[in-house]
Amino acid sequence: MFATDRSIDPITLARAVEERGLASMYLPEHTHIPVSRRTPPPTGDSELREEYRRTLDPLVALAAAAAVTKRIVLGTGICLVAQREPIVTAKAVASLDLLSGGRFVFGVGFGWNEDELEDHGHSMRERRAVVREHVLAMQRLWTDDVAGFEGEHVRFAPSWSWPKPVQRPGPPVLIGGAAGPKLFAHVVEYADGWIPIGGAGIRSALGDLHAAAESAGRDPSTLRIVPFGSMPEQGKLDYYATLGIEEVVLNLPSAPADVVLAALDRYADLVVA
Repeated sequence: MFATDRSIDPITLARAVEERGLASMYLPEHTHIPVSRRTPPPTGDSELREEYRRTLDPLVALAAAAAVTKRIVLGTGICLVAQREPIVTAKAVASLDLLSGGRFVFGVGFGWNEDELEDHGHSMRERRAVVREHVLAMQRLWTDDVAGFEGEHVRFAPSWSWPKPVQRPGPPVLIGGAAGPKLFAHVVEYADGWIPIGGAGIRSALGDLHAAAESAGRDPSTLRIVPFGSMPEQGKLDYYATLGIEEVVLNLPSAPADVVLAALDRYADLVVA
């Protein structure tokens, strides 16, 4: 759900998700939305929906959610890693994983808004390389007692950085994006799984993802596939189960509490039962 200053708050949402026996809560990120229209909305709408420009910081919102829950997974879906300074973000993620008792999942993506990326000093052309180095550098900070990194986009001298995440070697990293050789190369190099938006075409893509994993010396069965932003339909959930998929992130409206809680009740009836 797009958590905003006009939607149900993340504390109420997190409590409601846990009370209904659901498994996880994911929040997206946009640092800001430039008013220029060089990049069309990814949703296909003629106008970008208002919630895109009103999103709460996901790590702050998930920290609030962690404080009032004990069981549910708390994830970013997705964090725009190219638009974040990696040393500070590594610290925030490790702190959130520690304070939540190891319940954080780091969903990351490359970004679709050209103007937004440029305001952070990066171009569309280089965003994949920036995300790669940012994640690799953060993983180094999470795992090594003395961590340094030397890349094209990230450089820092051998350093100490605590706390370390509860989850070792670090929180699971899931990469969002459309299926293809470029995306799958990133997944098998430095991630734990793939977040396919909407889930269309997963079956046909799994062979390519598994082949990429095997070429990289990884066991394809260890990769998590988490369809994201799905609509709640029993047939679709049953289909995902036949593919060995164990988690599906259902779409919630960015809306006040009465609307969102009613939707959660429907989801609970469908999924938990």
